[in-house]
Amino acid sequence: MRPIPKHSRLLLPMLAAMLCCACQRTSSATPAGEPPFPYQEAGIAELQARITAGELDSVTLTDAYLRRIALLDRAGPALRSVIEINPAARREAAQRDAERRAGRIRGPLHGMPILLKDNIGATPMHNTAGSLALKTFRPRRDAFLVQRLREAGAVILGKTNLSEWANFRSTGSTSGWSALGGQTRNPYALDRNPCGSSSGSAVAVAANLAVAAIGTETDGSIVCPAAVTGIVGLKPTVGLVSRDGIIPISFSQDTAGPMARSVADAALLLAAMAGRDESDPATATMPGRAVYDYGARLRPDALHGARIGVLRNALAERAEIKPLLDQAVAAMRAAGATVIDTALPSEDGWEKDEQTVLLYEFKNGLNRYFQQWRTPVASLGALIAFNDAHASQELHLFGQELLLQAEQAGSLNDPIYIAARGNARRLAGAEGIDATLRADQLDALIAPTTGAAWRTTPGKGDDYPGGSYGAAAVAGYPSLSVPMGHANGLPLGLLFMGPAWSEPRLLELGHAYEQLTRARRPPAFAPTP
Repeated sequence: MRPIPKHSRLLLPMLAAMLCCACQRTSSATPAGEPPFPYQEAGIAELQARITAGELDSVTLTDAYLRRIALLDRAGPALRSVIEINPAARREAAQRDAERRAGRIRGPLHGMPILLKDNIGATPMHNTAGSLALKTFRPRRDAFLVQRLREAGAVILGKTNLSEWANFRSTGSTSGWSALGGQTRNPYALDRNPCGSSSGSAVAVAANLAVAAIGTETDGSIVCPAAVTGIVGLKPTVGLVSRDGIIPISFSQDTAGPMARSVADAALLLAAMAGRDESDPATATMPGRAVYDYGARLRPDALHGARIGVLRNALAERAEIKPLLDQAVAAMRAAGATVIDTALPSEDGWEKDEQTVLLYEFKNGLNRYFQQWRTPVASLGALIAFNDAHASQELHLFGQELLLQAEQAGSLNDPIYIAARGNARRLAGAEGIDATLRADQLDALIAPTTGAAWRTTPGKGDDYPGGSYGAAAVAGYPSLSVPMGHANGLPLGLLFMGPAWSEPRLLELGHAYEQLTRARRPPAFAPTP
């Protein structure tokens, strides 16, 4: 694990020692022997109401989450979801409390402790992508989205573990593992994988280690971890949230997005994060207002009159998934939605082109990030050499084939790259999601997000069950995963997809579905299902 600032190194053992005397008490949704957590499953609106009533303040809430991290993440089930604590978290919380007492409330996130994936820059912490090569790197300023969260009153609690380099290092990687953070564990069954690459953000939210968290996605890295850990994850349209200050893979597909225990909380986070930023040209394509109140669109009857298309792909026919998907369809129909079976005309036809795009853009984007932010390694080639020099720590479980392939990629003027980018976006977008929605005049598409979490097998890669999110990722369109139910004690998610900039509609549909089914259950931290 990375060196933690002195304040944080002292804080976590101290908190664990303070709380060990309570280890005989038990509570549902906490590991055996752990004390009850007073803010279990509490959402933003509930916490704000308790603060307004004088029952709570931000410092108390922040301290509670820090204690819980010490108990469950560093000790107890050792989830390894939090890679670094913000040494200024308690001071930030005290500042928010002082502002509240002075009558200044910045918005619904005021005083709410939030975690960030460790590829998003936030002072005074490191930004490492889980790699030893960046273990000493501290960005000189916040990423744009972090600036917006802080302006909205959020308290940055710390950084979360991730699949190293956002799972773009090896074809045989183990999701949720990084050289700095170790292996993140799924809180529903500790031997199961949390998917990647926003593994730590998902696990921390599922285990109630923060109010919510921010993840990033290139293809599945928000919605897959959200699905297998029983939470809500939103991948926005590319350009809705600035990528400034985020360690990149692909400027065509990368985006940050909210991860929360409810659609309402995800909507509040998105409203705070979204906005135009001169340093990210993709945000200039955002239509209409730069700031939008997504929470105001949420209503429990949003499914009434909606037209929904079900993608009956191979994943949807799996024995553990089909009954839950059928129940989801039945619930939507009972709520007044028209639900029909449909299919994407070019299912997965973009995969080869997508891989070409990612290799070219990863090399270009990473080299630019290294130079712009003056990181300890100056180029992708230097990173590869670093890993070779530290192979016993970095390469003992899997290699760096994708880094090597990316290093061989040409410039972004290469006709091979240009053709691949155009083909991928056309097949997934205009001739994929857009064509399917238009053919049957649909509001959204739904499908199982992915299968149930697989067993983590270090050194043997992922037993990946497949996913339904590739089209939205490649097209740059939004996708929203909402808990759908459980199979053998493991969560499954339902994915909502729509055209570019359709976040308001997806969130209101996802919220209505969530309120109908109430499918989320807190984790039990079981050794095995």
